Amino acid sequence: MTAVQPEAQQAEWQRWRSVADLYHACFTGLILTVVTRRGSADAAEFVFRVFRRQQQERFLPGLDKLGLRHLPPAVAAAQYHYLSNWIGGVHVEYMFESDRKAWIRYPVPRWIWKGTAICGVPGEVSRAMLRGWHANNGVALGDLRLGFVCTKQSVDGQDGLEGYYCEYDHPLEPEQRLVFARHLEAPLFDPANAPALPVATWPKPRLQKAYRNYAMEYVRTAAPVMVQLFGPEDAGYLLRLTGKLIGMQYFDDVAQALAAHHGGARECAALLMSLLAAEGDVAEVRESSGRFEISQQSWKLMDDVGDYHPACAGVLHGLFEGLAAGCGRHIAVDLATAAGGRPPFVWSIA
Repeated sequence: MTAVQPEAQQAEWQRWRSVADLYHACFTGLILTVVTRRGSADAAEFVFRVFRRQQQERFLPGLDKLGLRHLPPAVAAAQYHYLSNWIGGVHVEYMFESDRKAWIRYPVPRWIWKGTAICGVPGEVSRAMLRGWHANNGVALGDLRLGFVCTKQSVDGQDGLEGYYCEYDHPLEPEQRLVFARHLEAPLFDPANAPALPVATWPKPRLQKAYRNYAMEYVRTAAPVMVQLFGPEDAGYLLRLTGKLIGMQYFDDVAQALAAHHGGARECAALLMSLLAAEGDVAEVRESSGRFEISQQSWKLMDDVGDYHPACAGVLHGLFEGLAAGCGRHIAVDLATAAGGRPPFVWSIA
């Protein structure tokens, strides 16, 4: 087997990071699209369902992957958020106070509300994230005494999102599992006392791929949640619109990382092929009379989504349309799918 040269490996990792940035922006964009097109209440419900679904799918398996299952519940929950977010490139802090009280803090600038996006996020949408995930960790662990106390929210003008996991002396009712104590403040973060991943089981190639997958996972969760919440017609429109807006806005960044260029259908097809490869999907391209046809054999992001609906493909269709608009004017991108809206996808670019 031929060893991968360092330069080639670094280039591949850069492509993966570009994919992560694109899907990161797409997820934030989906939330903002719902805020602006359907209102704060629908956006809060959407965010709640996305984060509750991820919590139910990822939290307990993640504890095992990170080697945290043996820790006291409050400590395990806080260390999980610290390490899992660190893998995804999210700036987060962890402060141990006792076996029954452990802090986490997401300082500014916030990853999820990157750049000016934070100005468009209502407080109830941020609270919905905490309700969806942080408030349910005790339930997942089988310890109904575990709750989360939020002391700051960045979208409310405070200098970060922070709070602590607390193991009480009694079981908590659902409305007690997330409470607010704005008069309190987290202790200072000391990196020397923070948990670290074992290098032997988390080598750099695994970390680089996990970084890419972290952002993609949010879109994987958000698309079917949106379809179930708003129905296929409305969700398909919102997914495709968001994808197109993000594709247009991020074309230059993606093109630079994928060594793509402005141009016509040929350059657009080359860009989309590079993007699919960086996402880990298999595709091939054919040309006929100036029209390019990409046969995408897999869409790994949605492979194991049990409630997948054809409308979910709207987000990928929109991304491709947006990238095509960034590549050059008047480039049409059409999509044909197999039965059930599943791959193989056939993209026509002209």
